[in-house]
Amino acid sequence: MVSSGLISSYSVSSDAAGIAGNLFAFVLFVSPIPTFMRIIRSQSTEQFSGLPYIYGLLNCLICLWYGMPIVCPGIILVATVNSIGAVFQFIYITLFIIYAEKAKKVKMSGLLIAIFGIFAIIVFVSLRLLDSSMRQIFVGYLSSASLISMFASPLFIINLVIRTRSVEFMPFYLSLSTLLMSISFFAYGMLKCDPFVYVPNGIGTFLGAVQLALYSYYSNTSEEDSREPLLVSYA
Repeated sequence: MVSSGLISSYSVSSDAAGIAGNLFAFVLFVSPIPTFMRIIRSQSTEQFSGLPYIYGLLNCLICLWYGMPIVCPGIILVATVNSIGAVFQFIYITLFIIYAEKAKKVKMSGLLIAIFGIFAIIVFVSLRLLDSSMRQIFVGYLSSASLISMFASPLFIINLVIRTRSVEFMPFYLSLSTLLMSISFFAYGMLKCDPFVYVPNGIGTFLGAVQLALYSYYSNTSEEDSREPLLVSYA
């Protein structure tokens, strides 16, 4: 009875952490909507880059595949969050292609095809050439590497904040959502005893905490130095 109750508590706790992670991730997925509303209004992608959405789609597809029961049973909430993310990224890429100039259309279309090609190869290799245990390890390492590279991308923003002593380019709620999502999936991975989930999200938690600490410090500094405008604009 005690053992059964403990297992039930672990299950409820892990599900709660996973659901929370899905909710916080949803905030991140919808964050580009204002950018695409601007693109639709202006009928142009202007100077925006479509590469973050390409990388985002690849990351979501790999992590979605890792969360599928055929690869790693018991972590379906990893699959749900990344399936939603993949849909959002695909919509963003489609809109980008529609409103981009011809050269960008060709480039983005080629990259989109390449992403689906890479994903198809990963699925083929994991299903046809690997047994169940090796499949989980193979896709797990790929998903971890993809997540870590995604979490490392804010390092540029962190460097920019330190150099400019301004938090203008680091939105608070985006940083907060990233931290909360990382914490949730770190807990989910720990409760599921899955290092391919908790290691990258542990790194994401650390980087998210660094971002908020910098925001707290430099937002105060920015207010004190508000009399002096930035001389250099970073985009």
